[in-house]
Amino acid sequence: MSDRDAQQGGGTAAAGVIYLVATPLGNLEDITLRALRILGEVSLIACEDTRRTGRLLQHFQISKPLVSCHDHNEARRATELAERAAGGESIALVSDAGTPLIADPGFRVVRAAIDRGVRVVPVPGPSAAVAALSVSGLPSHDFAFKGFLPAKSARRRAAIRSLEQSDSSTVFYEAPHRILAAVTDTCELLGGSRRIAIARELTKLHEEVLRGPAACVLEALSDRPSQKGEFVLVIGPRDDSGTAGSRNSRAAPPPPPAA
Repeated sequence: MSDRDAQQGGGTAAAGVIYLVATPLGNLEDITLRALRILGEVSLIACEDTRRTGRLLQHFQISKPLVSCHDHNEARRATELAERAAGGESIALVSDAGTPLIADPGFRVVRAAIDRGVRVVPVPGPSAAVAALSVSGLPSHDFAFKGFLPAKSARRRAAIRSLEQSDSSTVFYEAPHRILAAVTDTCELLGGSRRIAIARELTKLHEEVLRGPAACVLEALSDRPSQKGEFVLVIGPRDDSGTAGSRNSRAAPPPPPAA
């Protein structure tokens, strides 16, 4: 039975399939009906942290076997999961929050599954990168997602410097103890007038978005005693007037003909 058949007919998740299931960033209401169905029907759920996923399942009254799949054991676990799926099991792969593989484990699992002819099915849902871009106020028709900025200063600065001539918006994840340094580097290397946005704690109680020239955002952050939460940094293109090049913006109407 295909996943479409299961969805329309109320059956179970298809055998011999690995589902990539997106889970909420923070607000549990963001989980999809399809995600809940798949999680309730698969024979096994692979997750980064079994305790965290266990709490999610408990909230929705789902009871399923869990197995860990994180950065430190993914290479070994990928073969196991792919072979179990090839043997007929239905498996859901989830990360702690958001969409699997997007700056999270799972790539090796997908490659191992594909190599064995196992079907891999996305169950779309939340993604912090896309959510942050959508509310950034920066052009979203052309963007790049670069994952986490490098932890070491020299490499981080090189990554930011590479955007000097970029015509696209660029999305990064950043740790709270490094976000101030990242914005400082952005000001120094790209100029204080470069427009950026910082999204913090998306979908959670203390959700916040700071937008504007990098120098203004840096000033706002510097006034705080500490930085807390999960951060997404969006750096706008080199020439962002707020409308230029954006397919999301309506063009101004043509001038009336001369009398």
